[in-house]
Amino acid sequence: MDNNEKGSQQHLDPAAEVGQEAAEVGQDAAVSAEAPPPTMTEEERQELQVELLRVEDEILTLSQVLAAKERQLADIKRKLGVTPLSELKQNFTRSWQEVTTSSAYKRTSGTLSHAGLKATSAFSNMSLAISRKLDDVRNAPTFKSFEEKVGTWKNKMSPSEMDGGEQMNVPDAEAQHQDTPTNLDAPLH
Repeated sequence: MDNNEKGSQQHLDPAAEVGQEAAEVGQDAAVSAEAPPPTMTEEERQELQVELLRVEDEILTLSQVLAAKERQLADIKRKLGVTPLSELKQNFTRSWQEVTTSSAYKRTSGTLSHAGLKATSAFSNMSLAISRKLDDVRNAPTFKSFEEKVGTWKNKMSPSEMDGGEQMNVPDAEAQHQDTPTNLDAPLH
């Protein structure tokens, strides 16, 4: 056989036509146009091919319509001044309202509120116990003795209380510490 005869036989071969149509339709159609079931007649296969092309055409049309509707929606939102941020806020508000009205949220909120009251009561009792314990320590003889010693030491060291309120003059001590900064918070140079 020469090339012309092979070419004419290829056009008559239905499997070649199916392969060619599948290539035109796309890869998705090629997967679905694999070997047809053996019980299918040639006429049924051709009807399915026509149906396949029609459905793909409808899908393409619907995709185009959807894209046009999305553009129209974006245009209307732009004209109304609806921004993505305002949409996000609105969605968040709506979602929060749905959450707060749910029974699970109400139960959890009630439980947490009850736990908060218990914790507040526990902290109050604990602070009262600590306060009582500190009062007991303050009234203990050891603490009173310590307090008296600190008070005595303070009175001895305080220059304002010495000599009936006169300040103690120590000229040698001032002369020695003139270069020492008196303000500890001031930056050193």
